[in-house]
Amino acid sequence: MASNKILVIDDTTVVRVKVREMLPPGNFEVLEAKDGVEGLNFILQEKLSLIMLDFLLPKMSGWEVFQKVQADPELRKIPLVIMSGRKEEVTEKITEPFEYFEFLGKPFDQKQLISAIKLAMTKAKQPRPELVTVGAAVAVKNGTVAALEAATATVTTPSVANTAIATPSAANTAKPTAASNATPSAGGASDAEINALNEKMVKMQAEIDGLKKQLTQVVTFIKQKIK
Repeated sequence: MASNKILVIDDTTVVRVKVREMLPPGNFEVLEAKDGVEGLNFILQEKLSLIMLDFLLPKMSGWEVFQKVQADPELRKIPLVIMSGRKEEVTEKITEPFEYFEFLGKPFDQKQLISAIKLAMTKAKQPRPELVTVGAAVAVKNGTVAALEAATATVTTPSVANTAIATPSAANTAKPTAASNATPSAGGASDAEINALNEKMVKMQAEIDGLKKQLTQVVTFIKQKIK
């Protein structure tokens, strides 16, 4: 029994056969899928050591398969080689450098194939940020991005404190006689406190603006990654 399984997802029989013949003899089994749906089923059902994924596929594109794999914390640990005859088709969706998978341009020879597989194995071992760990690509878009956008909106709420803090001064104006009778010398202290609070509010607002900018950058980054 083969201990390692390599899945080749490509709609062209010649490419699938070519990969099988170019792989050096070893203790592994080559599985073949002719479209994205069949390939994804293999990915979900089999314990794979490597995935070779054509970017343009019928029924479900390689890009869609890639998104589903990357949205699963366990599946995205599988070494991945993306194949395409036009690299720009890949870079339109995924920006370079390709940190966690290797790209293999078509046509390719045995040396290029073996090199791509080795690099994919190495890249798969790299630690990855746990920023997007939702069960599906759609959930990532609707959940994570929405949550970050909500966080951006939440950050703006402290600015309401400007109105809330200003309100006591209005109360002081509304009842000047009672305030002055109760604490005749409190007028100066109240002004100083208000000035101090205003200075704190300016600093808080600057920090809030900085946080909003950072969150906006994160949201933009995630949207670009899941397009």
